[in-house]
Amino acid sequence: MALGCVLANSGTAGAASPATRATAATLTAAASATAAAPAASRAKAGDLLDVTLDQLHPTQPAIGFDQIYYKLGRYTSTKDEANGDLNKRFDDWCETNGQEKAASVKRGAKLSDASSFTCSVAVGKETAETRAAMKTAVVGPGGVLYLTDGHHTLTSFLETPDGGPKTRIRLRVVDNLSGLSGAAFWQTMREKKWVWLRDENNRPLTTDQLPSHLGLAHFHDDRYRSLVYFTRDIGYQAPSDAAEFLEFQWGTWLRERVDLGAYDLTTPASYLSAIRTASETMSATPGDTVVADGRTADELGRMKEWNNGKKATGGEFGKLSAPISESKPGKLAYALDFRSHVPAAPACTRTVTGTHVGPLVVSSGVTCLNGTKLTGPVVVGAGASLYAKGAEITGPVQAVGARTVQLCGTSLTGPLSVVGTKERLTLSGPGCTPNTLKGPVQLVGNP
Repeated sequence: MALGCVLANSGTAGAASPATRATAATLTAAASATAAAPAASRAKAGDLLDVTLDQLHPTQPAIGFDQIYYKLGRYTSTKDEANGDLNKRFDDWCETNGQEKAASVKRGAKLSDASSFTCSVAVGKETAETRAAMKTAVVGPGGVLYLTDGHHTLTSFLETPDGGPKTRIRLRVVDNLSGLSGAAFWQTMREKKWVWLRDENNRPLTTDQLPSHLGLAHFHDDRYRSLVYFTRDIGYQAPSDAAEFLEFQWGTWLRERVDLGAYDLTTPASYLSAIRTASETMSATPGDTVVADGRTADELGRMKEWNNGKKATGGEFGKLSAPISESKPGKLAYALDFRSHVPAAPACTRTVTGTHVGPLVVSSGVTCLNGTKLTGPVVVGAGASLYAKGAEITGPVQAVGARTVQLCGTSLTGPLSVVGTKERLTLSGPGCTPNTLKGPVQLVGNP
Protein backbone atom coordinates (compact mmCIF):
# COMPACT_ATOMS: atom_id res chain seq x y z
CA MET A 1 0.00 0.00 0.00
CA ALA A 2 1.25 3.49 -0.82
CA LEU A 3 1.20 5.97 2.02
CA GLY A 4 1.69 9.73 1.91
CA CYS A 5 2.12 12.22 4.75
CA VAL A 6 -0.43 15.04 4.85
CA LEU A 7 -0.98 17.43 7.76
CA ALA A 8 -4.49 16.81 9.03
CA ASN A 9 -5.54 20.36 9.91
CA SER A 10 -6.81 22.90 7.38
CA GLY A 11 -7.58 26.55 7.82
CA THR A 12 -11.31 25.86 8.09
CA ALA A 13 -11.32 22.75 10.25
CA GLY A 14 -10.88 22.50 14.00
CA ALA A 15 -7.35 21.93 15.25
CA ALA A 16 -6.33 18.38 16.05
CA SER A 17 -3.90 17.39 18.77
CA PRO A 18 -0.23 16.88 17.75
CA ALA A 19 -0.60 13.14 18.26
CA THR A 20 -3.72 13.03 16.08
CA ARG A 21 -2.04 15.07 13.35
CA ALA A 22 1.03 12.82 13.37
CA THR A 23 -1.09 9.67 13.09
CA ALA A 24 -3.21 11.12 10.28
CA ALA A 25 -0.09 12.32 8.50
CA THR A 26 1.40 8.86 8.55
CA LEU A 27 -1.68 6.90 7.56
CA THR A 28 -3.14 9.02 4.74
CA ALA A 29 -2.80 7.24 1.39
CA ALA A 30 -1.30 9.11 -1.58
CA ALA A 31 0.54 7.29 -4.36
CA SER A 32 3.01 9.30 -6.44
CA ALA A 33 2.64 9.45 -10.21
CA THR A 34 5.75 9.80 -12.36
CA ALA A 35 4.30 10.67 -15.75
CA ALA A 36 1.35 12.57 -17.20
CA ALA A 37 -1.70 10.91 -18.71
CA PRO A 38 -1.36 9.61 -22.29
CA ALA A 39 -3.65 12.48 -23.37
CA ALA A 40 -0.74 14.86 -22.87
CA SER A 41 1.11 13.39 -25.84
CA ARG A 42 -1.82 14.35 -28.08
CA ALA A 43 -2.29 17.85 -26.64
CA LYS A 44 -1.93 20.92 -28.84
CA ALA A 45 -0.87 24.45 -27.95
CA GLY A 46 -3.76 26.15 -26.18
CA ASP A 47 -5.32 22.92 -24.86
CA LEU A 48 -6.15 22.65 -21.17
CA LEU A 49 -4.88 19.56 -19.37
CA ASP A 50 -6.28 18.26 -16.08
CA VAL A 51 -3.34 16.92 -14.05
CA THR A 52 -2.19 16.17 -10.52
CA LEU A 53 0.70 18.08 -9.00
CA ASP A 54 2.94 15.02 -8.79
CA GLN A 55 2.89 14.72 -12.59
CA LEU A 56 4.69 18.03 -13.13
CA HIS A 57 8.41 18.56 -13.69
CA PRO A 58 10.13 21.85 -12.82
CA THR A 59 12.17 23.89 -15.28
CA GLN A 60 14.02 25.87 -12.61
CA PRO A 61 16.19 24.69 -9.71
CA ALA A 62 15.20 27.25 -7.08
CA ILE A 63 12.23 29.20 -5.79
CA GLY A 64 11.81 31.97 -3.25
CA PHE A 65 10.89 30.13 -0.06
CA ASP A 66 9.56 33.29 1.59
CA GLN A 67 6.98 33.65 -1.18
CA ILE A 68 5.80 30.11 -0.43
CA TYR A 69 5.83 30.85 3.31
CA TYR A 70 3.60 33.88 2.73
CA LYS A 71 1.09 31.76 0.85
CA LEU A 72 1.16 28.97 3.43
CA GLY A 73 0.86 31.44 6.29
CA ARG A 74 -2.16 33.02 4.59
CA TYR A 75 -3.70 29.68 3.62
CA THR A 76 -3.49 28.22 7.13
CA SER A 77 -4.66 31.40 8.87
CA THR A 78 -8.32 32.12 9.67
CA LYS A 79 -7.95 35.90 9.22
CA ASP A 80 -9.51 35.93 5.76
CA GLU A 81 -12.61 34.27 7.17
CA ALA A 82 -12.62 36.60 10.19
CA ASN A 83 -12.71 39.52 7.73
CA GLY A 84 -15.74 38.03 6.00
CA ASP A 85 -13.78 36.72 3.02
CA LEU A 86 -13.13 33.27 1.61
CA ASN A 87 -9.66 31.91 2.32
CA LYS A 88 -7.21 33.05 -0.34
CA ARG A 89 -6.19 29.52 -1.26
CA PHE A 90 -9.56 28.94 -2.92
CA ASP A 91 -9.30 32.19 -4.92
CA ASP A 92 -5.78 31.21 -5.98
CA TRP A 93 -6.88 27.72 -7.05
CA CYS A 94 -9.84 29.04 -9.06
CA GLU A 95 -7.66 31.64 -10.81
CA THR A 96 -5.01 29.03 -11.61
CA ASN A 97 -7.69 26.69 -12.94
CA GLY A 98 -9.00 29.36 -15.34
CA GLN A 99 -12.12 30.04 -13.26
CA GLU A 100 -11.40 33.57 -11.99
CA LYS A 101 -12.09 33.41 -8.21
CA ALA A 102 -13.89 31.38 -5.55
CA ALA A 103 -17.67 31.76 -5.34
CA SER A 104 -18.60 29.49 -2.43
CA VAL A 105 -16.81 27.21 0.01
CA LYS A 106 -18.39 24.40 2.00
CA ARG A 107 -17.53 23.85 5.63
CA GLY A 108 -14.39 21.72 5.80
CA ALA A 109 -13.57 22.34 2.12
CA LYS A 110 -10.17 21.19 0.86
CA LEU A 111 -8.07 22.11 -2.15
CA SER A 112 -7.63 18.40 -2.78
CA ASP A 113 -11.42 18.09 -3.23
CA ALA A 114 -12.59 20.49 -5.94
CA SER A 115 -16.20 19.42 -5.32
CA SER A 116 -16.08 21.10 -1.89
CA PHE A 117 -15.97 24.64 -3.33
CA THR A 118 -17.12 26.48 -6.46
CA CYS A 119 -15.55 29.13 -8.69
CA SER A 120 -17.17 32.18 -10.29
CA VAL A 121 -16.54 30.91 -13.83
CA ALA A 122 -17.78 27.41 -14.65
CA VAL A 123 -15.60 24.86 -16.40
CA GLY A 124 -16.15 25.28 -20.13
CA LYS A 125 -17.04 28.96 -19.76
CA GLU A 126 -13.46 30.26 -19.56
CA THR A 127 -12.64 33.53 -21.30
CA ALA A 128 -9.42 34.74 -22.89
CA GLU A 129 -8.78 36.72 -19.71
CA THR A 130 -9.29 33.80 -17.31
CA ARG A 131 -7.21 31.49 -19.51
CA ALA A 132 -4.37 34.02 -19.51
CA ALA A 133 -4.12 33.68 -15.71
CA MET A 134 -3.55 29.93 -15.91
CA LYS A 135 -0.14 28.32 -15.41
CA THR A 136 1.57 26.82 -18.42
CA ALA A 137 3.46 23.71 -19.43
CA VAL A 138 5.28 22.14 -22.36
CA VAL A 139 4.70 18.50 -23.29
CA GLY A 140 8.07 16.77 -23.48
CA PRO A 141 9.26 13.34 -24.67
CA GLY A 142 7.11 10.53 -23.36
CA GLY A 143 4.23 12.91 -22.61
CA VAL A 144 6.03 14.31 -19.53
CA LEU A 145 4.82 17.77 -18.53
CA TYR A 146 7.37 20.51 -17.87
CA LEU A 147 6.17 23.68 -16.16
CA THR A 148 7.06 26.99 -17.77
CA ASP A 149 5.14 29.06 -15.22
CA GLY A 150 3.58 28.38 -11.82
CA HIS A 151 6.34 26.79 -9.73
CA HIS A 152 5.54 28.95 -6.70
CA THR A 153 1.75 28.76 -6.89
CA LEU A 154 1.64 25.02 -7.46
CA THR A 155 4.25 24.32 -4.78
CA SER A 156 2.03 26.28 -2.38
CA PHE A 157 -0.91 24.03 -3.29
CA LEU A 158 1.23 20.94 -2.78
CA GLU A 159 2.59 22.09 0.60
CA THR A 160 -0.62 23.39 2.18
CA PRO A 161 -2.22 20.93 4.64
CA ASP A 162 -5.40 20.40 2.59
CA GLY A 163 -3.56 20.09 -0.71
CA GLY A 164 -0.82 17.57 -1.46
CA PRO A 165 0.69 15.79 -4.47
CA LYS A 166 -2.67 14.48 -5.70
CA THR A 167 -4.31 17.91 -5.84
CA ARG A 168 -5.76 18.42 -9.31
CA ILE A 169 -5.29 21.52 -11.45
CA ARG A 170 -5.58 22.42 -15.12
CA LEU A 171 -2.65 23.77 -17.10
CA ARG A 172 -2.56 25.54 -20.46
CA VAL A 173 -0.26 23.86 -23.01
CA VAL A 174 2.13 26.25 -24.76
CA ASP A 175 3.68 23.63 -27.06
CA ASN A 176 3.92 19.90 -27.66
CA LEU A 177 7.52 18.74 -28.12
CA SER A 178 6.86 15.10 -27.29
CA GLY A 179 8.17 13.96 -30.68
CA LEU A 180 11.67 15.31 -30.07
CA SER A 181 14.63 13.43 -28.67
CA GLY A 182 15.79 14.39 -25.20
CA ALA A 183 18.69 16.46 -26.52
CA ALA A 184 16.55 18.25 -29.11
CA PHE A 185 13.85 18.92 -26.51
CA TRP A 186 16.20 20.67 -24.12
CA GLN A 187 17.85 22.59 -26.95
CA THR A 188 14.42 23.91 -27.96
CA MET A 189 13.56 24.73 -24.35
CA ARG A 190 16.74 26.79 -24.06
CA GLU A 191 16.18 28.57 -27.38
CA LYS A 192 12.61 29.53 -26.41
CA LYS A 193 13.77 30.53 -22.90
CA TRP A 194 11.39 28.07 -21.26
CA VAL A 195 13.99 26.82 -18.78
CA TRP A 196 16.04 28.70 -16.14
CA LEU A 197 19.46 27.11 -15.69
CA ARG A 198 20.93 29.20 -12.86
CA ASP A 199 21.05 28.06 -9.23
CA GLU A 200 20.16 30.02 -6.09
CA ASN A 201 23.57 31.71 -6.23
CA ASN A 202 23.24 32.54 -9.95
CA ARG A 203 25.71 29.84 -10.96
CA PRO A 204 25.02 27.93 -14.21
CA LEU A 205 23.86 24.33 -14.12
CA THR A 206 22.72 21.62 -16.52
CA THR A 207 19.28 20.23 -17.25
CA ASP A 208 20.29 17.03 -15.43
CA GLN A 209 20.50 19.08 -12.23
CA LEU A 210 16.89 20.28 -12.37
CA PRO A 211 14.53 18.92 -9.68
CA SER A 212 12.31 16.01 -10.69
CA HIS A 213 9.30 17.08 -8.60
CA LEU A 214 7.58 20.09 -7.09
CA GLY A 215 7.89 20.75 -3.36
CA LEU A 216 10.12 22.67 -0.97
CA ALA A 217 12.20 19.55 -0.36
CA HIS A 218 13.19 19.44 -4.04
CA PHE A 219 14.04 23.12 -4.60
CA HIS A 220 16.81 25.38 -3.34
CA ASP A 221 15.95 28.71 -1.75
CA ASP A 222 16.76 31.83 -3.79
CA ARG A 223 16.53 34.82 -1.43
CA TYR A 224 16.68 37.31 -4.29
CA ARG A 225 13.68 35.66 -5.93
CA SER A 226 11.74 36.25 -2.69
CA LEU A 227 13.01 39.83 -2.56
CA VAL A 228 11.69 40.54 -6.05
CA TYR A 229 8.31 39.03 -5.15
CA PHE A 230 7.88 41.51 -2.31
CA THR A 231 8.76 44.45 -4.59
CA ARG A 232 5.83 43.65 -6.88
CA ASP A 233 3.58 46.70 -7.42
CA ILE A 234 6.14 48.80 -5.51
CA GLY A 235 9.16 48.77 -7.81
CA TYR A 236 7.77 46.85 -10.79
CA GLN A 237 4.50 45.54 -12.21
CA ALA A 238 4.47 42.41 -14.33
CA PRO A 239 3.43 43.41 -17.88
CA SER A 240 0.66 41.52 -19.68
CA ASP A 241 3.25 39.95 -21.99
CA ALA A 242 5.66 39.19 -19.15
CA ALA A 243 8.76 37.23 -20.05
CA GLU A 244 9.18 33.78 -18.57
CA PHE A 245 11.28 33.88 -15.38
CA LEU A 246 10.90 37.67 -15.22
CA GLU A 247 11.44 37.72 -11.44
CA PHE A 248 14.69 35.77 -11.78
CA GLN A 249 15.92 38.35 -14.29
CA TRP A 250 15.25 41.16 -11.84
CA GLY A 251 16.88 39.06 -9.11
CA THR A 252 20.03 38.60 -11.20
CA TRP A 253 20.28 42.37 -11.61
CA LEU A 254 19.64 43.12 -7.93
CA ARG A 255 22.42 40.78 -6.76
CA GLU A 256 24.94 43.36 -7.93
CA ARG A 257 23.12 46.24 -6.24
CA VAL A 258 21.61 45.01 -2.98
CA ASP A 259 23.67 43.01 -0.50
CA LEU A 260 21.18 40.91 1.44
CA GLY A 261 23.99 39.94 3.81
CA ALA A 262 23.74 43.46 5.23
CA TYR A 263 20.16 42.86 6.39
CA ASP A 264 18.58 40.67 9.06
CA LEU A 265 15.90 38.85 7.07
CA THR A 266 14.41 37.36 10.24
CA THR A 267 13.09 40.72 11.45
CA PRO A 268 10.31 42.71 9.73
CA ALA A 269 12.00 46.11 9.98
CA SER A 270 15.29 45.02 8.42
CA TYR A 271 13.59 42.92 5.73
CA LEU A 272 11.33 45.86 4.85
CA SER A 273 14.43 48.04 4.56
CA ALA A 274 15.90 45.60 2.04
CA ILE A 275 12.65 45.57 0.06
CA ARG A 276 12.51 49.36 0.02
CA THR A 277 16.13 49.66 -1.14
CA ALA A 278 15.57 47.08 -3.89
CA SER A 279 12.28 48.53 -5.12
CA GLU A 280 13.61 52.10 -5.10
CA THR A 281 16.63 50.93 -7.07
CA MET A 282 14.37 49.25 -9.63
CA SER A 283 12.13 52.28 -10.01
CA ALA A 284 14.98 54.81 -10.18
CA THR A 285 16.93 53.07 -12.94
CA PRO A 286 16.42 54.47 -16.48
CA GLY A 287 13.80 52.50 -18.40
CA ASP A 288 16.13 51.65 -21.29
CA THR A 289 18.69 50.01 -18.97
CA VAL A 290 19.32 46.39 -19.93
CA VAL A 291 18.52 44.36 -16.83
CA ALA A 292 19.09 40.76 -17.91
CA ASP A 293 18.81 38.50 -20.93
CA GLY A 294 18.70 41.52 -23.25
CA ARG A 295 15.53 42.90 -21.67
CA THR A 296 15.25 46.46 -20.43
CA ALA A 297 13.85 47.69 -17.14
CA ASP A 298 10.72 48.96 -18.88
CA GLU A 299 10.22 45.62 -20.66
CA LEU A 300 10.39 43.94 -17.25
CA GLY A 301 7.72 46.23 -15.81
CA ARG A 302 9.70 48.96 -14.03
CA MET A 303 7.40 51.41 -12.22
CA LYS A 304 8.33 55.00 -13.05
CA GLU A 305 7.12 56.15 -9.62
CA TRP A 306 8.13 54.17 -6.56
CA ASN A 307 5.11 52.75 -4.72
CA ASN A 308 2.95 54.29 -7.45
CA GLY A 309 3.72 57.75 -6.11
CA LYS A 310 2.39 57.03 -2.62
CA LYS A 311 4.15 57.66 0.68
CA ALA A 312 5.81 54.71 2.42
CA THR A 313 2.85 54.53 4.82
CA GLY A 314 0.42 54.06 1.95
CA GLY A 315 0.09 52.15 -1.29
CA GLU A 316 1.43 48.62 -1.66
CA PHE A 317 4.45 49.29 0.55
CA GLY A 318 2.14 50.39 3.34
CA LYS A 319 0.11 47.20 2.95
CA LEU A 320 3.27 45.10 2.91
CA SER A 321 4.37 46.70 6.18
CA ALA A 322 1.29 45.67 8.20
CA PRO A 323 2.33 43.42 11.14
CA ILE A 324 0.91 39.96 11.85
CA SER A 325 -1.08 41.37 14.78
CA GLU A 326 -3.36 43.35 12.46
CA SER A 327 -6.58 41.96 11.02
CA LYS A 328 -5.05 42.19 7.53
CA PRO A 329 -1.32 41.49 7.86
CA GLY A 330 1.09 42.22 5.05
CA LYS A 331 2.64 39.51 2.91
CA LEU A 332 5.96 39.81 4.71
CA ALA A 333 4.36 39.39 8.14
CA TYR A 334 2.63 36.20 7.02
CA ALA A 335 5.90 34.89 5.56
CA LEU A 336 8.02 35.57 8.65
CA ASP A 337 5.36 34.22 11.01
CA PHE A 338 5.08 30.96 9.06
CA ARG A 339 8.85 30.66 8.68
CA SER A 340 9.22 30.90 12.48
CA HIS A 341 7.37 27.56 12.74
CA VAL A 342 9.59 25.76 10.22
CA PRO A 343 12.23 23.65 12.01
CA ALA A 344 15.76 24.82 11.40
CA ALA A 345 17.85 22.69 9.06
CA PRO A 346 20.12 20.34 10.99
CA ALA A 347 23.87 20.70 11.22
CA CYS A 348 24.86 17.68 9.12
CA THR A 349 27.95 15.77 10.21
CA ARG A 350 27.66 13.54 7.14
CA THR A 351 25.90 14.29 3.86
CA VAL A 352 25.08 11.65 1.28
CA THR A 353 24.15 12.81 -2.23
CA GLY A 354 23.89 11.20 -5.63
CA THR A 355 23.44 7.42 -5.83
CA HIS A 356 24.25 5.09 -2.94
CA VAL A 357 23.94 1.31 -3.22
CA GLY A 358 24.25 -0.92 -0.16
CA PRO A 359 23.48 -0.66 3.56
CA LEU A 360 23.66 2.72 5.29
CA VAL A 361 24.34 2.62 9.02
CA VAL A 362 23.91 5.83 10.99
CA SER A 363 25.67 5.16 14.28
CA SER A 364 26.38 8.73 15.45
CA GLY A 365 25.97 12.38 14.52
CA VAL A 366 23.51 13.69 11.91
CA THR A 367 23.40 12.00 8.51
CA CYS A 368 21.63 13.99 5.79
CA LEU A 369 20.26 12.51 2.58
CA ASN A 370 19.81 15.44 0.17
CA GLY A 371 18.13 14.28 -3.01
CA THR A 372 19.89 10.95 -2.57
CA LYS A 373 18.89 7.84 -4.53
CA LEU A 374 19.64 5.05 -2.08
CA THR A 375 19.13 1.33 -2.58
CA GLY A 376 19.63 -0.75 0.53
CA PRO A 377 18.64 -0.87 4.20
CA VAL A 378 19.02 2.19 6.44
CA VAL A 379 19.64 1.64 10.16
CA VAL A 380 19.71 4.54 12.62
CA GLY A 381 21.26 3.67 15.96
CA ALA A 382 20.67 5.03 19.45
CA GLY A 383 21.48 8.73 19.79
CA ALA A 384 22.05 9.26 16.06
CA SER A 385 19.93 11.36 13.69
CA LEU A 386 18.68 10.93 10.12
CA TYR A 387 17.45 13.79 7.94
CA ALA A 388 16.13 12.84 4.48
CA LYS A 389 15.03 15.63 2.12
CA GLY A 390 13.86 14.88 -1.41
CA ALA A 391 15.43 11.42 -1.22
CA GLU A 392 14.42 8.18 -2.94
CA ILE A 393 15.00 5.13 -0.74
CA THR A 394 14.44 1.54 -1.82
CA GLY A 395 14.80 -0.69 1.20
CA PRO A 396 13.76 -0.76 4.86
CA VAL A 397 14.39 2.16 7.21
CA GLN A 398 14.72 1.30 10.89
CA ALA A 399 15.47 3.61 13.82
CA VAL A 400 15.55 2.54 17.48
CA GLY A 401 16.34 5.09 20.16
CA ALA A 402 17.45 7.67 17.60
CA ARG A 403 17.84 11.30 18.60
CA THR A 404 15.83 12.72 15.70
CA VAL A 405 14.36 11.29 12.50
CA GLN A 406 12.99 13.56 9.78
CA LEU A 407 11.70 12.58 6.35
CA CYS A 408 10.36 15.31 4.05
CA GLY A 409 9.60 15.01 0.34
CA THR A 410 11.02 11.50 0.45
CA SER A 411 9.85 8.43 -1.46
CA LEU A 412 10.37 5.23 0.51
CA THR A 413 9.73 1.83 -1.05
CA GLY A 414 9.97 -0.51 1.88
CA PRO A 415 8.96 -0.68 5.55
CA LEU A 416 9.48 2.22 7.94
CA SER A 417 9.98 1.48 11.65
CA VAL A 418 10.75 4.27 14.13
CA VAL A 419 10.73 3.34 17.82
CA GLY A 420 11.63 5.39 20.88
CA THR A 421 12.94 8.56 19.24
CA LYS A 422 14.38 10.79 21.98
CA GLU A 423 13.76 14.30 20.65
CA ARG A 424 11.64 14.47 17.49
CA LEU A 425 10.10 12.42 14.72
CA THR A 426 9.00 14.56 11.75
CA LEU A 427 7.03 13.18 8.83
CA SER A 428 4.85 16.24 8.18
CA GLY A 429 4.25 19.78 9.32
CA PRO A 430 5.28 23.33 8.35
CA GLY A 431 7.90 23.29 5.60
CA CYS A 432 7.93 19.49 5.36
CA THR A 433 6.98 18.36 1.86
CA PRO A 434 4.60 15.34 1.87
CA ASN A 435 6.29 11.96 1.68
CA THR A 436 5.37 8.91 -0.36
CA LEU A 437 5.68 5.81 1.83
CA LYS A 438 5.14 2.52 0.01
CA GLY A 439 5.17 -0.16 2.66
CA PRO A 440 4.16 -0.88 6.26
CA VAL A 441 4.73 1.85 8.83
CA GLN A 442 5.47 1.24 12.53
CA LEU A 443 5.73 4.26 14.83
CA VAL A 444 6.01 3.46 18.54
CA GLY A 445 6.93 5.60 21.55
CA ASN A 446 8.02 8.73 19.66
CA PRO A 447 7.53 12.34 20.84
